Amino acid sequence: MKQFFLTAAIAAAPLAASAEAVPYALDASHSQIVFSYNHLGYSTTYGMFSGFEGEISWDKEDPAASSVSVSFPVRSMLTGWEGRFQHFMSEDFFGAGEDEMVTFTSTGIEVTGEKTANITGDLTLNGVTKSVVLEASLNQEMEHPMAKKPWAGFDATTTLLRSDYNVGNFAPFVSDEVKVMISVEAMKAE
Repeated sequence: MKQFFLTAAIAAAPLAASAEAVPYALDASHSQIVFSYNHLGYSTTYGMFSGFEGEISWDKEDPAASSVSVSFPVRSMLTGWEGRFQHFMSEDFFGAGEDEMVTFTSTGIEVTGEKTANITGDLTLNGVTKSVVLEASLNQEMEHPMAKKPWAGFDATTTLLRSDYNVGNFAPFVSDEVKVMISVEAMKAE
């Protein structure tokens, strides 16, 4: 539930003309992955990953030739309640060590519209790697008004099954299905 969201969405967006792929770095201060799930039918519970970094190789002329990779520690999860965070990190769910990472690496991009694409990639979470598809869209691409360099913003969504990553404890009471929303900004790398 953590990573796929995040960054994959970014790489796919179709844009104006460029001769080849250009490296873009995620803006950690403006990139978030938000996940949600149903808790016993009573509420929708949210969590987030923020402050992560990643790299996009972006080909504006041929967006399908772009790629994206992201990684971040599982323990960077924000839940809004320390007790929930500790439960998620326990053996009931992740059993996450200090150095356990979530990674996403794109394996293909299918352009679906002028500013949309499906980004397929390998999401590794809790020691399990599965292929996921992010439905991505380009929000805006232009010179950043303060940084004075090329900047782009993307959103993406996907749905994951916790049980696919061996963190499906308490399903179906706590939903196995986790909705993921990703919003990122990226700047042309120097």
